[in-house]
Amino acid sequence: MSVPHLARYFSETGKHDAVHPRDMGRLGEPDHVVLALCVEQDRTIVTVNAVDFRKLVARRDLHPGLILLPSVSRDLLLRLLVGAITHLESLGEPSDVMVNHVLECTATGAFVLSPLP
Repeated sequence: MSVPHLARYFSETGKHDAVHPRDMGRLGEPDHVVLALCVEQDRTIVTVNAVDFRKLVARRDLHPGLILLPSVSRDLLLRLLVGAITHLESLGEPSDVMVNHVLECTATGAFVLSPLP
């Protein structure tokens, strides 16, 4: 399952309000535009594009958070994101926990939450 399919899956199950830029007619937008939209809409970014988004988010004083997933199989990607959300829920309200933080997920299912910037 790709990141766009993850967004659709979570929206269709009603568990989380998730969108992908292509679902909003914004496929191909530069990363800085995607980040600006997420900040404007108070949406945590979920991506496998760690290098670019980490740099962009680090330049902001305030952001809704960044979840970094590894490039793995579709099935593992879904399991990791479900695990990441469960991990965040164990820490409190995920949208509150993620403000100005990055959650890195490893392929083995380990999670590291760090402040950023």
